Amino acid sequence: MGGRYGAFTFCDRITEYVPARRACATFAVPATVAGFSSCLVAEATGQLAAWVSMAHIGFRGRPVAALARDVRMGDDVRPGDTLTLEVDVEDCDEQAVFYQGRAHVGGRMAVRLIDCLGPMLPQDDYDSADDLAREFALLCGAGAQPGRFEGIGEHVMETLAASADTRNARLHVPLDAPYFVDHFPRRPVFPATLLLDHAIRVAGELVGDDGTPQRVAGVTNVKMRDFIRPGEDVLLKVARASPGEDGARVRFTAAIGERKMATAQIAFAHAGAEVA
Repeated sequence: MGGRYGAFTFCDRITEYVPARRACATFAVPATVAGFSSCLVAEATGQLAAWVSMAHIGFRGRPVAALARDVRMGDDVRPGDTLTLEVDVEDCDEQAVFYQGRAHVGGRMAVRLIDCLGPMLPQDDYDSADDLAREFALLCGAGAQPGRFEGIGEHVMETLAASADTRNARLHVPLDAPYFVDHFPRRPVFPATLLLDHAIRVAGELVGDDGTPQRVAGVTNVKMRDFIRPGEDVLLKVARASPGEDGARVRFTAAIGERKMATAQIAFAHAGAEVA
């Protein structure tokens, strides 16, 4: 198990496909993994949009995560659940893909992606166009063997300065990890969704200091400004922002040295609040 199209590819079968416009798919989260975060659900949804856009341009390019206006997080996804993924592509060409996306489990909303933009980069720099075309044909046909995903594993992250309104941590990106086989075989890049996953953890620790139970509700104004490479150390900074109607708000910045790598705002909601 694992390996190519198993280590970080979250689509078992494409059940509906309208070229350059729409697709639906399923992904069975293996019961053997420790967990499957909302950020990985967002990754799965974005990957479906990537399949649609790559197929439209003959796999000559591939989109990478850059901008997302709003990522809304609903019910938790658990090991053993089956995701239903949907994407609607509003615009797609050799330059970029612009899309909306949703993920459900048993009719319950897990993640909703609103106004996402992925610029296209040359496929040959990152992956094999022929390999991707074959995998896409398999997904649109009989489907891939489920249960290939073996989990992400733990990353080394150390807590740095902390105060009532801020918290910093250093994330050590491994030189080698199973997910680099898929992301990407010719030019490994640390997935943006894993970066956001760690940012949410740090933000949750800051918000948790209040003693009021809160859950992450979403991430807005996500901007990925540069690639993070294997072996790099990333400084994660979170700071309280003006609270929203439903709960706390936290600003997030990731940096490597003087380079700003990513920014976003993380929204929390009081435990028990209705999922939007």
